[in-house]
Amino acid sequence: MLNVIWIAFFLVGFLAALVQTLQGDLAVFSRILTGLFDTAKTGFEISLGLTGVMSLWLGIMKIGERGGLIQLFGRALGPFFRRVFPDIPAGHPASGSIVMNFSANILGLDNAATPLGLKAMRELQEINPQKDTASNPMIMFLVLNTAGITLIPTSVIAIRQSLAIKQGLIGFNAADIFLPTLLGTFISFTAGLIAVALWQRINLFSRPVLTFFAGFLAMMGGLYAWLGNMPPEQMAQMIGLLGSGLIVSIIVLFVAVAAWQRVNAYEAFVEGAKEGFGVAVQIIPYLIAMLIAISVVRTTGCMNYVIDGIRAAVNAFGLNGDFVPALPVGLMKTLSGSGARGLMVDVMSTYGVDSFQGRLAAIIQGSTETTFYVLAVYFGSVNISKTRYALACGLIADGVGLVGAIVVAYLFYH
Repeated sequence: MLNVIWIAFFLVGFLAALVQTLQGDLAVFSRILTGLFDTAKTGFEISLGLTGVMSLWLGIMKIGERGGLIQLFGRALGPFFRRVFPDIPAGHPASGSIVMNFSANILGLDNAATPLGLKAMRELQEINPQKDTASNPMIMFLVLNTAGITLIPTSVIAIRQSLAIKQGLIGFNAADIFLPTLLGTFISFTAGLIAVALWQRINLFSRPVLTFFAGFLAMMGGLYAWLGNMPPEQMAQMIGLLGSGLIVSIIVLFVAVAAWQRVNAYEAFVEGAKEGFGVAVQIIPYLIAMLIAISVVRTTGCMNYVIDGIRAAVNAFGLNGDFVPALPVGLMKTLSGSGARGLMVDVMSTYGVDSFQGRLAAIIQGSTETTFYVLAVYFGSVNISKTRYALACGLIADGVGLVGAIVVAYLFYH
């Protein structure tokens, strides 16, 4: 499926460029070529920048593994994981890595989540009977990652506050999208989980899974009760303290436990860091391949054609079309996180950061994930070429999450 999508991006983009050339745009192919070169360079720079972070986190994870804490995390969520990941053997290190990855994602710590997720993929590959084909646990893990569950949309709140100052808004609450974003990301996560569970015939109506959802909802409620009434500046400070404080505490805990267990923490870190360097280099061709295909679609304006078609359909049925200007953010987010961020800023600048369209764009940005990027990087890190139904389920989660974000925005702001 990923191969078909990749080829389609090039063909559709080329046809769109031909049409634009016939309409008098003689520079479109130059823009495509420039975009290809720039994107290839960007892909390499992303991978290069990831090398240090990968080395750091895989080194820390190796310390935690030698000290036994990773296995402890895995056992703590054992009942839930045995239901959702039935093919992972009890006590396998992959369970602990998945727990750490989800924790980083929930706190919005992308720099920590990616290397932890890549480590989990390598551990899942160890128990994969077909090394070139995605296993059931890999697909479940990837789809839940692409669902992008995040409790705290830190970067979105910061961007909204900055734009509000530029637009001269006094007393603007940049964090008023906090609860809607929580609901949007929860809808996306649930849709991804159900889609894969149906495909893999996993029964979700069990006590461990229902307990997990109840606990997660309680945590969302508690977090909102704690942060909901704070001024934006104070909320930003508390969010930063919560995320960074928790991660630093985990690092210190890993090192302290390793020392108590008489583990050579330094040697363990160096061994893990070496693995991080190798993973970062290995994903370069996969990442560049996906980014250049996305570049062709974006440069030729194919997304605009899709939006125009949706707008025409909405108008034809006599529906309220106020959501359409923010729709490109959701469609672009599956392809490019930075591209979606740019579109979000454009919507907020055009309609106002306090408008319905501006709020909806922020909710979409905070509650969806870059599916194609995640699949390319994670599967590429373990040389998986046959992704089976991973992309289909990831796009289902994205689609349901996008619709859910729109519905939530209408309920709160329209």
